[in-house]
Amino acid sequence: MLNIVLFGPPGAGKGTQSEKVIAKYALTHLSTGDIFRENIANGTDLGKKVKEYTENGLLVPDSVTIDMLKSAMDGHKGAKGFIFDGFPRTVGQAEALDNMLAASGSKISTVVALDVNEGELKKRIEERKKVSNRADDEESKVLKRIDEYFSKTVHVLPYYEKQGKLHKVNGIGNIDQIFTSITDVIDAAK
Repeated sequence: MLNIVLFGPPGAGKGTQSEKVIAKYALTHLSTGDIFRENIANGTDLGKKVKEYTENGLLVPDSVTIDMLKSAMDGHKGAKGFIFDGFPRTVGQAEALDNMLAASGSKISTVVALDVNEGELKKRIEERKKVSNRADDEESKVLKRIDEYFSKTVHVLPYYEKQGKLHKVNGIGNIDQIFTSITDVIDAAK
């Protein structure tokens, strides 16, 4: 089973690249952001909890996120593999993911971190906001999410680096060139 973690701050291109990776490798996309938004839109109890955190630009607590992800994984028993987008965001979540996968006889195959500077991130999110009109792309929230990534989430990278699974990819440039760099990493991990 091919399991990939795609890392990067908000606006790094994770969604764009995830779509391309999914199409090439027939993986199941598990985006915590998408799952959160779906639950919020449907007014579920989980969605109400998540909304409170995301509206303030904060990370959802590990316990809520892990339970939600496990449920999503269980809903895809026949999957050839997963691409995790927006998860894990803490070392605790990374450890929980490793344990969940190990329980099913699987593991993370590789971790791809899209490297994009803060100025480019802000520019991309402004453009995305014009097109998608996502509520979480409001400037103050975006700045808080970028800060959350660089102050907290980025600390998960050494966890995977110690396992020899971390590969940094330049996330600035032509979308197809970035995709080629990502597929080179994935193909080497298969």
